[in-house]
Amino acid sequence: MNTSENPDFDDSILQLEMELLLEALVRQYGYDFRNYNKAHIKRRLIFRMQQLGLKSLSELQHQILHHTNILATILKDLSINVTEMYRDPSFYLSLRKEVIPLLRTYPYLRIWHAGCATGEEVYSFAILLKEEGLYERSQIYATDFNTEVLETAKKGIYPVSKIKEYTFNYQAAGGKNSFSDYYTARYDAVRFDPELRKNIVFANHNLVTDSVFAETHLIICRNVLIYFDRSLQNKVLNLFNDSLIMGGFLGLGSKENIMFSTVQDHFLILNPNEKIFQKKILK
Repeated sequence: MNTSENPDFDDSILQLEMELLLEALVRQYGYDFRNYNKAHIKRRLIFRMQQLGLKSLSELQHQILHHTNILATILKDLSINVTEMYRDPSFYLSLRKEVIPLLRTYPYLRIWHAGCATGEEVYSFAILLKEEGLYERSQIYATDFNTEVLETAKKGIYPVSKIKEYTFNYQAAGGKNSFSDYYTARYDAVRFDPELRKNIVFANHNLVTDSVFAETHLIICRNVLIYFDRSLQNKVLNLFNDSLIMGGFLGLGSKENIMFSTVQDHFLILNPNEKIFQKKILK
């Protein structure tokens, strides 16, 4: 069903059904998507409705409430899982040149990858830390609310078809070795070195409903906030502010910013192009 081309379709009814469905998810399961970008949510719900051969979001709501396998599918649909190794290589190059020298001054580092999805960017930064001699004194917390993608991240196994692209990204991000040093290829998949996982804690954490995760020196949360409305963006940015030490760093996606949030005065802009910020040190 293409809702924009169906003359009998009432968009106001769809909007009401969507609101009721999202409310049901909160009340029954505790997953809160009510302040996600409405266009994103609408598009993903309609897609799943069509895939299941249903005629309305009300029917989809019934399926979600009475069939847990449908719930798992919906959570996967609505979570943000678009990622890749060294996504936006210039961001990682800037971290290497501008942030790493400052992180080097701390005896121990706590890094939070919020909304880590399937983990490619977590391993990207673990490799960067290893090459900069900081991995052994670092603890990386990689979190997501979707337990299925977290399991993928824990395994560190990815399609071999992606490796050519990932190798290019690694080199553009200032990689110092051969990218193949960090994984073993077998048939149609590659498995990243288990040593990269020894200082990574993969954990369930929901940015929408959960509180401060840890006191950290660096938070990386890229291309997640763009799926939230303004009020939820502000809430999450306050969470990050509360989770960072003074002088700590925040890395966001290329289309994300702290401007117009209630925490903007708490940060210095370290790199405006790569959206890297530093929490001010109060005197």
